[in-house]
Amino acid sequence: MTSDQIREMFLHFFEGKGHKRVPSSLLIPHEDPTLLLTSAGMVQFKAYFMGERPAPSPRLTSCQKCFRTTDIESVGNSKHLTFFEMLGNFSIGDYFKQEAIEYAWEFVIEHLGLPRERLWITIFLDDDESFAYWRQLGVPEERIIRHGEDNNFWGPAGESGPCGPCTEIHYDLGEGVGCGLPTCIPGCDCDRFLEIWNLVFTQYYQDESGSRTPLPKNNVDTGMGLERTVAVVQGKRSFYETDLFAPIINKVAELAGVKYGADDKTDRALRVIAEHGRAVAFLIADGVMPSNEGRGYVLRRVLRRAVRFGRLLGLEQPFLAEVAKAAIAKMEHVYPELVQNQDFILKVIELEEERFSQTLSTGLSLLDEIMERAKGGIIPGGEAFRLYDTYGFPVELTAEIAAESGFSVDLAGFEQEMSRQRERARAAQKFGLGEKEISKVYESLSSLKTEFRGDDSVKSASIVTGLIAGSQPVEVASAGEEVEVITESTPFYAEMGGQVGDVGEIRTLEGKGLIAIVDTVRPLPEHPDFIVHRGRVIEGRVSLESWVSLEVDAERRLDIARNHTATHLLHNALRQVLGSHVRQMGSLVAPDRLRFDFSHYASVSKEELETIQHLINEKIRHDLVVESKMMPFDQAIAEGAIALFGEKYGDTVRVMSIKGPGESEALSAELCGGSHVSRTGEIGFCQIVSESSIGAGLRRIEAVTGRGAEAYIVEHFSTLERMAQQLQTPAAEVEGKVTNILAELDSQRKRAAALQRELSKIEAKQYVGKHRIVNGIPLNTAQVSAPNIEELRQICEWLRDQQGGGVVVLGADFNNRANFVAMGTPDLVAKGFHAGKLVNEVAAVTGGRGGGSAVLGQGGGKDRKKIGEALKLVDELIKKSSAG
Repeated sequence: MTSDQIREMFLHFFEGKGHKRVPSSLLIPHEDPTLLLTSAGMVQFKAYFMGERPAPSPRLTSCQKCFRTTDIESVGNSKHLTFFEMLGNFSIGDYFKQEAIEYAWEFVIEHLGLPRERLWITIFLDDDESFAYWRQLGVPEERIIRHGEDNNFWGPAGESGPCGPCTEIHYDLGEGVGCGLPTCIPGCDCDRFLEIWNLVFTQYYQDESGSRTPLPKNNVDTGMGLERTVAVVQGKRSFYETDLFAPIINKVAELAGVKYGADDKTDRALRVIAEHGRAVAFLIADGVMPSNEGRGYVLRRVLRRAVRFGRLLGLEQPFLAEVAKAAIAKMEHVYPELVQNQDFILKVIELEEERFSQTLSTGLSLLDEIMERAKGGIIPGGEAFRLYDTYGFPVELTAEIAAESGFSVDLAGFEQEMSRQRERARAAQKFGLGEKEISKVYESLSSLKTEFRGDDSVKSASIVTGLIAGSQPVEVASAGEEVEVITESTPFYAEMGGQVGDVGEIRTLEGKGLIAIVDTVRPLPEHPDFIVHRGRVIEGRVSLESWVSLEVDAERRLDIARNHTATHLLHNALRQVLGSHVRQMGSLVAPDRLRFDFSHYASVSKEELETIQHLINEKIRHDLVVESKMMPFDQAIAEGAIALFGEKYGDTVRVMSIKGPGESEALSAELCGGSHVSRTGEIGFCQIVSESSIGAGLRRIEAVTGRGAEAYIVEHFSTLERMAQQLQTPAAEVEGKVTNILAELDSQRKRAAALQRELSKIEAKQYVGKHRIVNGIPLNTAQVSAPNIEELRQICEWLRDQQGGGVVVLGADFNNRANFVAMGTPDLVAKGFHAGKLVNEVAAVTGGRGGGSAVLGQGGGKDRKKIGEALKLVDELIKKSSAG
């Protein structure tokens, strides 16, 4: 059977047992801050197991994309993967141990056709119930092994979550594969027994402290690794030899000009590249971008490890995109997101590989030097940090390369350096004592909930439930005091999801107190219903439990709403023009502008920006309906609504959709709790102001709408009119006239530069023939008036040629620095001359440094007054370099 047949057979089998087939979730876990990446099939079902959300069916089955970081360094042997597919069947408070065990045995025996005598079972130490069920199915007692928590207790997936005892099915590959000891059983460290299926009985919830409490209901969570199962069914000793990996490994072997199976070291490199090439394709397809932290660091680490193993195979030019392309071709029929995002995936890989390749050789050479100097076989943490910080070497890669030569890395020292760097980065953002104190105050009041009632209104009445003044809870605040007000309900939108908070005023109903609200915030992210109005008491006083009227600045709110709806139109237009790989990575929705961050590998061209802007304004002119609808989260996702990574959503969500009159399919549908206009025509006009890069694979667009767009256009037309008046030309001809002026200025600059070169050459002529002989070497030193380093090099080269060789060292004062260039001829290198080293010592006199090759060096320093003194040192340095 092929891998495709086994995957489908599993899912079909459990559908026949009443299970609902559920598609794989993304590798980026949704709403789960405890997990970096989706590492098990049950991750998307955690809320069901914990009773937080109703399941679409009490019986579910899936083939889940998974990624585990624990095995990255082990990838390359025959047993480990980072990315894999996990087949699973799940019971949400329905059947339990007996049915789970019976279903598993029926599938492996009757459908996969695995021989009974090859199958062994492990159970949790005191799980007599599972033992009895296995015995009823005919499994011999001696092939049922009991293990403790290390082997047969699973979970949680992350720092906390559902967990429980488990029972596993192992396949015996035969005595010739393992350690050969008569005591060898499942759980042995050798390769004889291969775990193919884990049946977890999730009965408990484990918190971050390790404490366990029973779940509302008993559940079943199983995981059958597809890759391992395929290897067993196809009779292969490794999943790398199955149809899942064979075409990818063949592509790597073809690129490297080698053959798989001919050499152990080569085979390991081929496996690493094939596995990592497949893994990075899936990570990028699901929205992970290379970075130096979090899941982006995992992607970068895996990708760079593959590149390094490529070098071991002689692959000097970028190659990994071709490997990813082979992986996509193999998997695209199962995971269409691969082919949908193929261009983006390949471009991100190409850019990241090219970036790393530029420093890889230098970094490897430096690591060799570090190991030569290392004492006690340990690479200092500071050196490992320098490789990471300067050359992009993940410390795990440094440790792996070092281990191949018998070295280890001082990881504690590396972490100290990382901590120092983080501390430097945070230095300007540290909380003051007052802010720490106010955070404690917020925590003490966090049980106060505020109901938001501002979707359809900008004015309402409520009761004051909390007051903060002077960083302390108070009962009364009077005129002149800075105050933070918490109310039972509010029409004020509190900053969230990129949308800034509302401003306005709060009045006491008796009319004696007035508070000017300058911001509305949610100061505790873990308590989104805790809303604080920040402002100043302008008149009278306000007290706890007083009734107040709250009124939002309506014009400002409408400006924000225009910009917010425009971000949804922008998101849609970007995906139309640039591709479906575009994902929102951040935003700012303010009254005067909008900012939209998104994933894309290249700058957006002028023509693309014009098309994007046209599409947005076309939808504005169509005056499409903007409507909100509350629905279950699962239903919203199933119907195609876009959810943003990193945002936490509840069971019921608000979906904002934009559609034409009478149209059933929305142009745009996103989960969003912010403020919006009711029709796109209210936006007026959208003007894109700028497009820029904010990191690898990340772009930013800034735009204005409505009143902001009007002000922007008026300002730019006014600027154009002023320029036209100054240039005494019609506005339509300003561009042409400016172009002519710039061309003339460029011509004058070139003539001035040419004149400067001639003047410099004239000045330099006075030093021709003024050289002296030092230890048989013609030497000329002088301070000249060059305007830049290029001119200084040209003068130095001209003088050297005029004197027929030897050494020339020149100094010049420009850019508020002392600058030096030294040149010599190749024949002097054999006598010990090195221009780069010489300049370094000369520049040190002026408080600087230099470097370069043996025949050309340059450098500089801050103390311009010491140029002459520095040049006087050259004679002594030449004598030392040519001695002997």
